[in-house]
Amino acid sequence: MTQTSHSFSSNAGHKKTWIYALLFILITAIGLAYVKWVPYFHKADLARATHSIGESILGDKPVPVSWQSAWEYAVIYFKSVWQAAVLGILLGSLLQVLLPANWLIKVLGKTSFGSTAVGGLAALPGMMCTCCAAPVAVGLRKKRVSVGASLAFWLGNPTLNPATLVFMTFVLSWKFTLLRIIFGLFIVFGVSYLANRFAPKVDSDELNKMMEDAKQEESEPFLFRWIKSMGMMIIYIVPAYLLSVLVLGAARAWLFPSIGIEMANGVIAVVLFAIAGMLFVIPTAAEIPIIQTFMAFGLGGGPAAALLVTLPAISLPSMIMVGKSFPKKVLLFVASSVVVIGFLCGLVGMYIL
Repeated sequence: MTQTSHSFSSNAGHKKTWIYALLFILITAIGLAYVKWVPYFHKADLARATHSIGESILGDKPVPVSWQSAWEYAVIYFKSVWQAAVLGILLGSLLQVLLPANWLIKVLGKTSFGSTAVGGLAALPGMMCTCCAAPVAVGLRKKRVSVGASLAFWLGNPTLNPATLVFMTFVLSWKFTLLRIIFGLFIVFGVSYLANRFAPKVDSDELNKMMEDAKQEESEPFLFRWIKSMGMMIIYIVPAYLLSVLVLGAARAWLFPSIGIEMANGVIAVVLFAIAGMLFVIPTAAEIPIIQTFMAFGLGGGPAAALLVTLPAISLPSMIMVGKSFPKKVLLFVASSVVVIGFLCGLVGMYIL
């Protein structure tokens, strides 16, 4: 009788796990379809027909460094991303309560290239900007997913966004798209995999203990766990996100200064724009009209190619958002690597764009 009861309980728990997992997939698919997939389908047609996806979020003229300009940029930025940001926080919190930790740890918990590759490939349907993908990356880390796999998901969303690649081909050129794919692959899979070396090593005993701890946490009531995970994300992520966007909005005149024609395609400009692009925050695909506008005013292919890689990959706000989930050495390595790869992309862009 005891064995039968245990078997029934086990089957019921197994069925519940599958129901929760399917529910997460359904919510994710509906959310992405509404926020990303359907709007981007229409935007791709617009890009094909007009060779444009809108105006640059930075505008077409220099702005003074002031809190007014910070507020103006923040308003434009959050109007563009608020739906995706809400979805990111929702999915980041639901991931922690609907997906079983033992599944995630088995597939994404290792420091192998395989786990990193799965994390990067899982990012492709998301098509989120770096800040909107950050809460999901935080959720993955809370479920004991490895540094490499979590980073690949976080970096893969904006860097290898399939919709952005389509827009880019129509608006800029296939050369920009090719550069983005080549150097984006290095960032998403190469940098993420190597970042495991800067994280504490986890042996098999620690991995088993992590799975046991996760099972114990999952025994708590669903609603309690969800409210707890959602509350922690809102408290620790949203305020830092809002403040850092305001600061960068005020400083955008310093980050993207006007430069003379003689420097518009020089090595110094490539370095400066690679660093500025890594720090600055933009909505999904906003790098395309930014580059288009800058080049119309004389910016060379080198700095444009640097922005092509560094603007979407990460930003200061997104690094602050995931700051408690990754070791500082890892984030420093990622930021430095993005700048270096952006610089190399810029050097190539100087000669082919």
